[in-house]
Amino acid sequence: MLRFAEGIGRGVVRGVEEVGFAGALFAESLFWAFAGPARRQPVRLPAVFAQMMQIGIEALPIATVLAATIGMMLAIQSLYSLGLFGAESFATIGIALSVVREFAPLIIGILIAGRSGSALAARFSTMTINQEVDALRVIGISPVRFLVAPSLFAMMIMVPVLTMWANIVALTAAGLMVTASLEISLAAYHADVLAALSVNDLAHGLGKSVLFAAVVALVSAVNGALADGGAEGVGRRTTRAVVHSIAAIIMVDMIFAFVVTSG
Repeated sequence: MLRFAEGIGRGVVRGVEEVGFAGALFAESLFWAFAGPARRQPVRLPAVFAQMMQIGIEALPIATVLAATIGMMLAIQSLYSLGLFGAESFATIGIALSVVREFAPLIIGILIAGRSGSALAARFSTMTINQEVDALRVIGISPVRFLVAPSLFAMMIMVPVLTMWANIVALTAAGLMVTASLEISLAAYHADVLAALSVNDLAHGLGKSVLFAAVVALVSAVNGALADGGAEGVGRRTTRAVVHSIAAIIMVDMIFAFVVTSG
């Protein structure tokens, strides 16, 4: 029993240390973004653009497929559930709010965690184990400025963009199902969607997507920096980064929704 309690305590302490490490990485990334040019060590824009291409543009096909699938699935379930009460005409409101406030940012966050977060964690882990990170420090280059900051900023830019694209695709795909089932025009469906949504709804979803992006980038960086044990360590840290990123996204989603809606 004592060993069990000790194991729990060590796990809690290790978790707190990793959260603190992530906060330090975020603060240092912001420092280099603003103070780097004055120190002649700016965050490299070509590296940021390269990461934006990998994180955002190359993810467009799978993001489009997932968003369309989610939109159609949500439309089918909404029409069925509301049809039990003869209220199918109200399905558009539920679909619009659910997609923009919840499903689009969440599905894109999970997609980025599995696709880009795993790639970042594997790259950082490999560089840590091969002592490339130590080599950067030896020659006077900050690993945070050189490696973490470009990925963090690129992700915080592209994830909201992908989320906005997912909103458009999911609502359009849902519209195809709704118009076919209710026998209304697509123009009428879009008018109902615009009437149901507000700027606050859009800001709610995009705000969450920025937080999800930061969480994925920082969790991947932390796991990569703590890697050890050769090739097995790379695989272990990559898997851990994806699992922790998805868990953190869901918890942040719940906390964000509670804080925003409780006021």
